[in-house]
Amino acid sequence: MKKAWFALRSGLLWILSALHFFLVVPVLVFLGFFLDPRKHDRLQRGLCLRIAFLSGATVEVRRSAGFDPKRTSFFFSNHVNLFDPFMLYCAIPQFVRGWELESHFKIPAYGWLMKRFGNVPVPDVRRPSDLKRMWRLTQEAIDSGTSLVIFPEAKRTRDGHLLEFQDGGFRVAQQLAVPIVPVSLVGSFQHHSTGHWMLWPTKIIVYLHDIIETEGLRKEDVPALRDRVREIISAPVEEALQAERVTSAAAD
Repeated sequence: MKKAWFALRSGLLWILSALHFFLVVPVLVFLGFFLDPRKHDRLQRGLCLRIAFLSGATVEVRRSAGFDPKRTSFFFSNHVNLFDPFMLYCAIPQFVRGWELESHFKIPAYGWLMKRFGNVPVPDVRRPSDLKRMWRLTQEAIDSGTSLVIFPEAKRTRDGHLLEFQDGGFRVAQQLAVPIVPVSLVGSFQHHSTGHWMLWPTKIIVYLHDIIETEGLRKEDVPALRDRVREIISAPVEEALQAERVTSAAAD
């Protein structure tokens, strides 16, 4: 009976979420033709907060003492499901955009929003000219004071554990001397796992860890930087997964 209720609840939440998204996003895209996105950032954050609410999630933010909300940075985060960008937008207390696969710009409504608001396209086919454009747009975003979200796994986890990190974002951070903020999304896998349609009522905790400086780092330092960031992000995620396993075992 309980499973049937959660299945019905998930179906209703998907319907409400879709109606909300496809009604509000065209309005924001329309505003984007006339206003700088910074001028209606509160409306965008409102969209993300309602997306969290309508999907059955609550968002809690935990900031480390060494996190500086005033520094333009790269926010490196684990990637769990399609709600991640919206949860991060709820949590990051500054104007932020992200790296987005260029093919995603073709998705109705979502792609229009990502393109109009100035997300940086990451080419699906890595030709030199496309990579140069990505670097240029990244530099322009940073120079304008826009922080960027990067998912270094480049795809979503299927079991909740972090995948291996790719070097690309770390090489850019090192070359441009942009500080890095590791971000842990904890609870996202319990909320919605990729490949399944159920939405579970869950608290998602977004950990904004201490800022990591990249100025002065050499190319040879990138692998160690990548591994350090992955370890920081992974720690609270693994702790939560282990606690869940212990709770499940005790219940059995």
